[in-house]
Amino acid sequence: MFLVTGANGQLGTALQSLLKDKADYIDREDLDLTNETDVKAYLQDKQYEYIINCAAYTAVDKAEGDEENAHKVNALAPLYLAKYGKNIIHISTDYVFDGTNFKPYNEEDEVNPISVYGKTKRAGELNVLSNAETSIIIRTAWLYSPHGGNFVKTMRKLGSERESLNVVFDQIGSPTNAYDLAKAIVKALPQIRKGEKEIYHFTNEGVCSWYDFAKEIMDQSKLKCKVTPIESKEYPTPAHRPHYSVLNKAKIKKRFNIEIPHWKEGLIKCLQQF
Repeated sequence: MFLVTGANGQLGTALQSLLKDKADYIDREDLDLTNETDVKAYLQDKQYEYIINCAAYTAVDKAEGDEENAHKVNALAPLYLAKYGKNIIHISTDYVFDGTNFKPYNEEDEVNPISVYGKTKRAGELNVLSNAETSIIIRTAWLYSPHGGNFVKTMRKLGSERESLNVVFDQIGSPTNAYDLAKAIVKALPQIRKGEKEIYHFTNEGVCSWYDFAKEIMDQSKLKCKVTPIESKEYPTPAHRPHYSVLNKAKIKKRFNIEIPHWKEGLIKCLQQF
């Protein structure tokens, strides 16, 4: 039996559709993961094979003024799950990198988060690696699904309301369908060795800018909204974002024999679910 935390989020919902009754599912209303006493009490009588931690504080801009809560959810909650749950698959982010690379980041590249969100997620990684008996960190990026708030849903909404939109073209990454990530996790589960401590990268294949992504969303959704490329400096945000955060996925593909769809395929699959 597995435990999925953050079960009502994008990835948690996708995992529910795949794991079904092979897992228990909890969200914030079921258990306060930032309360060590509560986490210990919840886990002490349970023997989960793995905890898949999808819970996170993901409001990147809001985190800049709410560091305490971001730290609790992104750093302390993983610590408590690692201490009392022992075997953890923890979902992390491309935001642990500063985005100054010129080639896709691999797992051994130096981290240098430039936002509160990125710093707290990196702290969570370290807490899991230091305290869990088995710790698998999976960094992902630009996650979207039919559930929750995300770029795809925002673009579809704005695209149906407006004639034109400005979207940044100088931030480069790889959009990731949450269902594709969930499938990779489920395939990896039986292959993980107890005591293994590793970091892996997973996104859909291919790269694009937010502008390219937005344009594809409009085209695939048959929306007439015109998308205009702008520079990040024309759209300032509270949090600094990495300009280039493409992740190298060779390690996870080889280790777990995973084939990863292109991001355009992932987008088409997602839009079919709307």
